[in-house]
Amino acid sequence: MRIITWNINSVRARVDIVKQLVETYDPDVLCLQETKVQDHMFPTGFFEEIGLPHLALHGQKSYHGVATAAKAPFADSYKINWCQKGDARHIAIKLANGVTVHNFYVPAGGDEANPETNDKFAHKLQFMDEMTKWSADLDEPSVLVGDLNVAPHPDDVWDHKKLLKVVSHTPVETGGMLEMIDAHGWVDVMREVTPLPEKLFSWWSYRAKDWSAADKGRRLDHVWVSPSLKGAPKHMEVARDARGWRKPSDHAPVIVDFDF
Repeated sequence: MRIITWNINSVRARVDIVKQLVETYDPDVLCLQETKVQDHMFPTGFFEEIGLPHLALHGQKSYHGVATAAKAPFADSYKINWCQKGDARHIAIKLANGVTVHNFYVPAGGDEANPETNDKFAHKLQFMDEMTKWSADLDEPSVLVGDLNVAPHPDDVWDHKKLLKVVSHTPVETGGMLEMIDAHGWVDVMREVTPLPEKLFSWWSYRAKDWSAADKGRRLDHVWVSPSLKGAPKHMEVARDARGWRKPSDHAPVIVDFDF
């Protein structure tokens, strides 16, 4: 089974490259974040046409939003209202084999890494804290994917020292994410396949004129599995070429092949 996770930064604005991704990489399950569309306006017909007709949607107008599309029917789906804010940031599907796939879009956190003066950063820390407590109680085999908006290791960013005060790589965020991983014993699939200290990125800013040459990236997108599924991932790649497609997202898709 091939699962792809991708922050698409508006699904309706980028249906062409979603089609290109599906034609190029042929996912069985496609998890999208930042879809920016209400459920009743989601392009369901388009996903049927590209061979992913089974949908679990959690959207809202203009902001946030997650969607999981699959080739085959899944047994169940549900969403969690994190921080009781009503934001569309999570959708889960239970596959026929009993594995649950959780699709997350964690708050970015704004520009200032101070929860006292920046409500967005405070929200992000609260969201991560709730995810940590949830992880500790999780008792079913799960795959967690999505844009988690944290690059946890020094080699998950282009320059560790320069980004220590930049939201997504501050010590309170990176430490919080490592606690979250420990809480369930999550296996960080991307780092299992591409071990530290090799650099590994999934996001490059729109602000960079030549993003590929500059390569000032961060690993904000993640694929984790429960301890019982540690041996299931057989292949992982960041589809870096998609960052250079016409009208791209600033995130590249992350592809993982599973044997389960």
